[in-house]
Parts: sequence; C-alpha cells; structure tokens
Amino acid sequence: MTISEADRSSGGTASTPDGSAAVDVPESPTDDHQGSRSLLRNLRMWRYLALTVWLAVLVWQFIEVGLAFDRTRLILWMCLGLAAASIGRRQVITVLVDWLPFVGILMLYDLTRNVAQWMGMPTHWHLAVDADHALFGVNPTVWLQGHIKMASPPWWEVFTSVVYISYFVVPYVVAGVLWLRDRSAWRRYAVAFVATTFLALVVYTLVPGAPPWAAARCSAEQVADHPRDPDCMYTEIPDASGGLLGPVTTTHPGAQPYVERISARGWEVLDIRAASTLISVGQSKANLVAAIPSLHAGLTMLLALFMWPRVRALGRTLFLGYAVVMAFTLVYTGEHYVFDIIAGWGLAAAVIAVQYLYLRRRGRKGAEPESTYATGVSSAA
Repeated sequence: MTISEADRSSGGTASTPDGSAAVDVPESPTDDHQGSRSLLRNLRMWRYLALTVWLAVLVWQFIEVGLAFDRTRLILWMCLGLAAASIGRRQVITVLVDWLPFVGILMLYDLTRNVAQWMGMPTHWHLAVDADHALFGVNPTVWLQGHIKMASPPWWEVFTSVVYISYFVVPYVVAGVLWLRDRSAWRRYAVAFVATTFLALVVYTLVPGAPPWAAARCSAEQVADHPRDPDCMYTEIPDASGGLLGPVTTTHPGAQPYVERISARGWEVLDIRAASTLISVGQSKANLVAAIPSLHAGLTMLLALFMWPRVRALGRTLFLGYAVVMAFTLVYTGEHYVFDIIAGWGLAAAVIAVQYLYLRRRGRKGAEPESTYATGVSSAA
C-alpha cells in the first residue's frame, strides 16, 4: 500500500487500490527517536548524579585528610571527575585511553628527575647569582626580601603561597577542561607539556643550579668544589652573613637579615599548617638543585602562550598575569633567580614555536581558529 505524495503533503486521507479510505497518521517522532531522547535525558541525570557524588567525596576527603597536592593523587581525582563528566557525552573509556599514557610519561619523569645525582655533574652556585647581578646591579631576591619581608608573614603572603602551590594544580585543571571541550587541543597541550617538562629535566641534569635560599646558607668556601648537597644547605638558621647572596638590609623591624625560603609561610596566616608542612616535606624530597630552568615559570608561561589564541582579551590577561605573578612569587620567596625565570620562559616559548612550525608544515595552523574558548567550544549537552 502506497500513500501518494499529494495526499501526504496535503495531510488528507489516502486511498487504497480498492477505493477504501486509509487512515491518515499524522507525522510524529519515531519511537526510536523518542527512546534516544529519553536515554539522553537519563544519561544527563546520571552524569549530574555522578558529578555530585564525586564532588561530595572530594570535599569529604579534603576535610578528613587535608590538601592533596601530590601529582599522582591529583590526577587520579581529576580523571574520576572527567569520567563522571563524560557520561552522556563520550565513552568513559576515553579517559583511560587519553590520560593513562600522559600519566605514565609523567611518572617516568618523576623516576628520572634525580638522574643528576648519580651523574655527578658539578652544581653551579654562582652562575645565576652573577647573571642576576649583571642584569639588575643587585640581587632581586635580596632586594625584595629587604624591602617587603616582615618578621611574621603579612596577610598578602597568603597570596604568594597560594600562587606558588597553584603550580601543582592549575596546569592539570586546564588540561582537564581542554580535554572535555576539545580533545585535539588537549593532545597538543599534552605534547607541549611533556616536551617542556623533559627538556627542563635535560637542562637541570646537565647544569644543576642552586636556588637563592640555598645560596644564602652557604659560603663561597663551602661550595668551592661545586657540591650537590653540602651540609650548609640544611642549616635551619643561615648565618647572618647571608652566604653567597650577602646580608639583607631589612626595612621592617624583626625581619631576618638574610634570604629565607618563605614560599609556604603564607599558610600560617590562615592557620593551615598542614599545607605548609606538606609543601615543606615535598620540597625536601625534590631535587634541590634543579633550579635552571624554573619549571614553575616555564609551565605557567606555556599555559599563557598555548591559551593565547584560544581565549579573548580577559583570558589572555589572566593567563599572562598568572605567569608574571608566579615569577614574582618565585623570586621574592627565594625559590628562583630571575635568570631561572627567563630560562623557563625561553624554554616554553621554544616548545610552542616548534610545535607551531611543525603543525604549519603539515598544513595546519598552530591554533584552531574556531575551536576556542572565545567562540565557545562546542560540547555535547
């Protein structure tokens, strides 16, 4: 039985070959289509439920255990959140497919970042000190701690402590958002992230450098043989002479007359000593002479450069401002010299430039003109 096109378009009744009238069935969504929409609504409900449970457990874990800033645990929690957010959008298995290799490479980095210890490369104690002095005529860390450091952490050091520790969170959160919105952009970001990390590993393995806080604890005689971890590095109270950096002439009464490592001091203002202790323990286990280049500076600048074509003016200001504020924090708190910062920024710029040229050679642009935050990256509801 065939319904004529005329009858179908007019919406009237159609006739069968024997002349009897056929029942006119109005057009409506098919049962399959209705089922798909119902399934989508159910998946959306399950996604919201899974995200709610994930967030509740995360808050409970924060209250019971405290801050979790070690990379393995952070990425694990983030992947669980991404899996929940993927329900109804894409296959959940893609979380493992994409993130497992990324995590594996970063774990390999963690296992190899102390390779300089058995290579026995001489540590450069004077390189960055001399470079900063040549650039500014004074040591920037000495100058900053002399002018604005106080005996007890002021309220604004909460800001510097948060900025410092954000390095262990922000690059991975941005990676997660990129993954949800645009997997192609996420892959490029992951490649640039890994390349920057491992190139930094090569540099600070071949050219170990002591940070300002360590140089302030050691004299020229104590590091004459370019040792990696001399006893003077572990002195809790540095000598008033200020070591290689010299004494600090303070403008605030009671402030210590030498460069201190104060990147965690701001947490004391909030009485969150668990965070301060966690950072201190983590710092003690890290490679203490991996200052050249600064990965804190390099990865935050990588964020700014990578996101530049993908965000509007406000986003560009925030990402670039984040890199600059991180640089100030690192220098003020005694974690890095300006020389280390410049080296980190240069490394990030080189990685982005090489990636752009490679993609351009393959006939693509380094940044997707439409797949950006500025225009709103499309994602399934």
